[in-house]
Amino acid sequence: MTLLRKKRIFYILIGFMIVLGLYVIRVGWIQFASARMAISASGMTMNELAVRQREEGIELDPGRGQFLDRHGYPLTGTTVWVPVLFPVKDLPDDAQVKAMAGLLGVTASELEGKWSKLQYPYIWQKGDERVPLVLSREDAEQWTQISGFKVLPYMRRYPEKDSGKQWLGYVSQRPDYVRSLHGQKNSRAIPLTMQVGSSGLERTFDHFLRGVGSTRAAFTVDGQKRPLIGLGLRLKSANDRYYPLSVRTTVDGMIQQQLESVTEQMAVQEGAIVVLDATQGDVVAMVSRPFFNPRHIDLEEGNWSNHAVKAAIPGSIFKTVIAAAALEEGVASPTETFHCTGHYGKYGLSCWKEGGHGTITLKQAFAQSCNIVFATLGERLTAASIERTADKLGIGHTVGWYDPSFRGGAGLRQIDQEEAGTVFAKGIQPDGGVRAQTSLGQRDVMLSPLQAANLVVALLHGGKVSSPRLVQDIYFKNGTRMLEFPLQSLPSSYGAISPETAKTLLGWMEEVVKKGTGRSLLNAKWNLAGKSGTSQVVSAGTPANHQWFIGYGPVERPRYAVAVLVKNRREGSPHQATELFRRVMDILAERFPK
Repeated sequence: MTLLRKKRIFYILIGFMIVLGLYVIRVGWIQFASARMAISASGMTMNELAVRQREEGIELDPGRGQFLDRHGYPLTGTTVWVPVLFPVKDLPDDAQVKAMAGLLGVTASELEGKWSKLQYPYIWQKGDERVPLVLSREDAEQWTQISGFKVLPYMRRYPEKDSGKQWLGYVSQRPDYVRSLHGQKNSRAIPLTMQVGSSGLERTFDHFLRGVGSTRAAFTVDGQKRPLIGLGLRLKSANDRYYPLSVRTTVDGMIQQQLESVTEQMAVQEGAIVVLDATQGDVVAMVSRPFFNPRHIDLEEGNWSNHAVKAAIPGSIFKTVIAAAALEEGVASPTETFHCTGHYGKYGLSCWKEGGHGTITLKQAFAQSCNIVFATLGERLTAASIERTADKLGIGHTVGWYDPSFRGGAGLRQIDQEEAGTVFAKGIQPDGGVRAQTSLGQRDVMLSPLQAANLVVALLHGGKVSSPRLVQDIYFKNGTRMLEFPLQSLPSSYGAISPETAKTLLGWMEEVVKKGTGRSLLNAKWNLAGKSGTSQVVSAGTPANHQWFIGYGPVERPRYAVAVLVKNRREGSPHQATELFRRVMDILAERFPK
C-alpha cells in the first residue's frame, strides 16, 4: 500500500469520526438541552411532556395573581373543594359508585356513563350551570380511598353570583396575544391555552398577574390507564417564594357589595354608581348595571362593559361647569337677577317648570336648575371659555390614574374602557343656539360618572383635579410590598378654577338640597349637597331620560363624592337617581357615622 493511499484512508477515518462525534453531540443536545427548553405551544419542557404521557392531570390553580380590596380582603381567588374524576380502566364496585352518585347528586348509571367514557380528568359540574360542584372539607376527608376519584382544593377565581364589578374585568384564552408575548424580552414561554386578562384590571395589570406556574393534580397510570399502585395522586406547583403577586385595590369590598345590593332592591336596569374618597380622590366603589358574569361572557350582549366610565349625556349636572365658567369669565355674578317665563323664545328651548321661575338670581337658578338662566349664560360665554372651564374640571379627557413612563415607556393606565367624553362635536360651529343647548348639558355634551364624581372632588379641593386610583399597591407572595402607585393630580394646561369659585359652587350645591331640586335628600342620615340632572335621549326609538345626581357628604366634613346615573328611564318617571344617591349616602353614613 502506497504512502499516499494510507494518508487517504487516514483522512477518511478522521472525517468519519468527526461526523460521528457531531451526531453524538446532536443527540445528546436533543436529549438534555432541549429537554430544558420551553415548548412554546404548551409551556412545558420535553421532560415534562414525557411525564405527562404517563399521568392523567388537571389544573387546580393557574397560579395567577389575585386582587384584594383596600383592607386586604380577597376580591378574587377563593379555595373550594371539588370532586374530580380521573380516567381509569376499572370502575369501583357498585356500592361505591352508588355512594359517589349520591354525593354528586346524580344516579349511579349517570355517573358510570360519564366516568367510563372519560379521556381526561374531569371536575364534576353543578347541573347545567357550567361551574364546579362545591363540596365540604369534611367530604374531602371522607372520600380518600376510591381509586380515580378525589375531592381536591380548587382555586375559584370569581364568585358564582353576577356582579357590577366590570372594573375588575375577566380572563379568557387569547392565543394571538400569548404568541405576541413569546417574542418579548425576558418573557417566559407560556401555554397558548393560558387564560389572560381581557378587560378591566385583569387586562391592565395582566403583566403582574401571570405568575410563574400552575398547581396540578396528576394521577399516574400505565399505558392502559390503570393506576400504578403505590404512586397515587401527585401534586405539583411552582412553589415560588415571591409569586403569585397580590394587587391591592382602593375599593372597599363591603361598600361595593352593599351598593350592588341596593341597585337590585331598587330594580335599576341600566346605569352606574361611582364613590370617590373626598380626601384622596381614590375609587371606593364603582357599580355598573346591568350586572355581568365574568365566567360566561357574551361580547354581543355587552354586560361586561363598564357604564361607570362610559360617556353619557349629562343634562343639568353640566350646569356646574357653566356656572363655573360664568363666574370665572365674569359674565355673571351670584346676585344678578334673571326673569324666567318658562320659554326662552328661540331655539325651541323651554324651562322644565311650567310657567317659569319668575325673577330669580343666579344662585337660585342653580338650585332650581332653571334652563332659561343657563341658556342665557351659554350665549354670553364663548365656546372657547366653556371648553376651557370644562378642561380645568377634568371634562373632555380621561381622568383615571395613568403613568406614560411606566415599564420603560410602555405606560400603565389603571382604569380600562374609560372614555374622554366631549363638550362640542368636531366640525360643528358653536353658534348661540349650540352654546345654549350645551349649557343645559344636551346637544353633544358627554361625560362619564367617573368624571362627574371627580368634578365634585375637584371642587372640594379648591379647583385642583385629582387622578383617581383604582389600585394602590402590589405585594409579593411573602407579604413585602413590590410596588406603590402614588397619588396624582391632573392639572389642565389652562390652569385651575379659583378656590373662590369652587367654594361658591359647593355652597350652591347645599342650596340644591335645602331649597332646590334635591329637597328629598333632607331626610338623609347626613347633611348632603349636590346637583340633579335629567337629559333627554332616545332609547330603542322611544324618547327617554338619563337621570343623574352628583354630590358629597357630610357637608360639615366631606368624606365622599358620589355620582349616580340611571339610564333610559321613561319620560315623566320619578327621579330614581336622587333616591339612589340618598340610599348610597345612607349606607356610607352607617359605615362611618359622624
